[in-house]
Amino acid sequence: MLKALIFFARFFIFWLVFFLLDRVIFVCNFLKDIHGGTFTEIIAVAWHGIRLDLAAAAYIISIPLLWFVISYLIAGREKEMAWLRPLNKVFIVLFSAIAVINLNIYREWGSKVNAKAIGFAFSSPNEALASSASSPIFFSLGVLAALIASGFVLNRLILEKEIWLTKAPVWAKIPFAVLLIGLNFLLIRGGWGVSPNNQSMAYYSDQQVLNHAAVNTEWNLIADLLKSRHSERNPYNYGPEKSAEQLIKDLYSVKKDTTVHVLKNSRPNVVVIIMESFTADLTKTLGNEDGITPKFDSLVRQGLLFSRIYATGNRTDKGIIGTLAGYPSLAAESIVKFPEKMERISALSRELRKNGYQTSFFYGGQSEFDNYKAFVLSHGYDLLIDKSKFNSRDMNSKWGAYDGTVFNAQLEHLNQAKQPFFSTQMTLTNHEPFEVPGTYKFGNSDNVHKFKSTAFYTDSCLYDFLTKARKEPWYANTLFVFVADHGHIMPKGRDQVYIPQRYHIPLLFFGDVIKEEFRGKTMGNVGSQIDIPSTLLHQLDIGSSTFVWSKNLLNPVTKSFAYFSWDNGMGFIDNKQCVTFDNVGKTVLYNDRPQDARNTKLMLKNAQSYMQSAYHHFLAL
Repeated sequence: MLKALIFFARFFIFWLVFFLLDRVIFVCNFLKDIHGGTFTEIIAVAWHGIRLDLAAAAYIISIPLLWFVISYLIAGREKEMAWLRPLNKVFIVLFSAIAVINLNIYREWGSKVNAKAIGFAFSSPNEALASSASSPIFFSLGVLAALIASGFVLNRLILEKEIWLTKAPVWAKIPFAVLLIGLNFLLIRGGWGVSPNNQSMAYYSDQQVLNHAAVNTEWNLIADLLKSRHSERNPYNYGPEKSAEQLIKDLYSVKKDTTVHVLKNSRPNVVVIIMESFTADLTKTLGNEDGITPKFDSLVRQGLLFSRIYATGNRTDKGIIGTLAGYPSLAAESIVKFPEKMERISALSRELRKNGYQTSFFYGGQSEFDNYKAFVLSHGYDLLIDKSKFNSRDMNSKWGAYDGTVFNAQLEHLNQAKQPFFSTQMTLTNHEPFEVPGTYKFGNSDNVHKFKSTAFYTDSCLYDFLTKARKEPWYANTLFVFVADHGHIMPKGRDQVYIPQRYHIPLLFFGDVIKEEFRGKTMGNVGSQIDIPSTLLHQLDIGSSTFVWSKNLLNPVTKSFAYFSWDNGMGFIDNKQCVTFDNVGKTVLYNDRPQDARNTKLMLKNAQSYMQSAYHHFLAL
């Protein structure tokens, strides 16, 4: 049995070495694009790429492993595996060719070889050949030959031809067979943690070339091909694209900029707290619930509240992109699954960093989950603090560090940070399994009571953070932005995903940097969390033209509306009406003014045009 483990270990070693050679060639080829990276940071690409390298190798070995297990259970001691060498040669040639294609694709597009490139080659071969005309042909052939030759030599030196096993009864073989298959499955998945393998697992630097180098080329291509089967066609076509685009253009058109400036100056520090599942229903101010969020409700009386704000989606991955990048939810699809597309959209952190802000991101959970890490590192954050930086005693059973611990870490960092700074935190305690480090304020007899208890805990942590921050010199010039990532079914039992109340979330601007005349005020127009980037950047006198889906909530002539979506459905709400639509059943699910048929038709058209245009924009990235 040990000999079998050694045999397959040698197979993995072979592919780790081969992938390392590929990675070295990639880094050397694009070394000129690495600006300011240290030698240690550059060579770290090898370590950070191992996880996806192992996953790619595990995919390759799957069929030989299954063949071995079956024959091992029914046959004798000697297992002839010489056929694996020629099979490996096929993969060597194939992967060497992919590596060379990847170099040339990256040189032209700035992204790794993906489904889009493969599709382009098949659908437009003449154009593809024309595009490749500028590729260095002799260099490409040289790299191809070197990789194939190196692979063949390593193949002969490392891989064995057969395995000799100790004779054993079938009942003794079964646990070993299960062990081999189980280990391979864990390598493919990336372990038994919350998040399976994704591109974020390899991201570690603010140098995108190094992040891209760390992502295994073949694994990335396979993952992209599998995703592209569902993403290359717009499933939300309701009419001519030009008509939809014109309608959206009209919605966002603003005759003049009459922004109301609510801040004392245009260069405050900015701290954005994205609160997990902090639905408007939890608050007394917006949801008429007593005692769950007393601290937040007290802050409302001192800040600037936007009372009719709606989340763009119903999951955190949509909420973080909506809040920080001003990008709308794509119903069943999510842009976080496509790092190369995600990198092409703008973000507050990126724009503020360009304007001299020091940036940081704090999250108590696993930052690789849903590719958060890929977003953070590709959008101008100087510092990322996540679960790996906290002690296990400060974590709940599933997600990561409790909010209080993360708030303390963020405060400690801000006390040392260079100003102006932009710092973001995503809380997580108010998430299943709803655990708190102390007493449950409302008990834990059921999920509703636990949910209210974790919300109360987050509320108290937020207030404690502000109380401590008030003692620091940077506090007076800091704008705090509190917003939820999405709404929730609890505590009111809003189990219909299509009703607007499910998406109603609080948005509060808070801090001494707000002019006195705006403190305690409420802005009552309908808006979306995706409007935060444009609204904030206008207050800072920074251009927001790259945030095409975000509008300025503090411009009185901005049209008031919000769009939201869930799996295969969408809604549109303005100051007068809300209509939601099921794309599968092709029916209106919610309409609070059915008597107004004319406006209902317009609202439905707005919802459908928005969904169609947003998805079209996503496909074009």
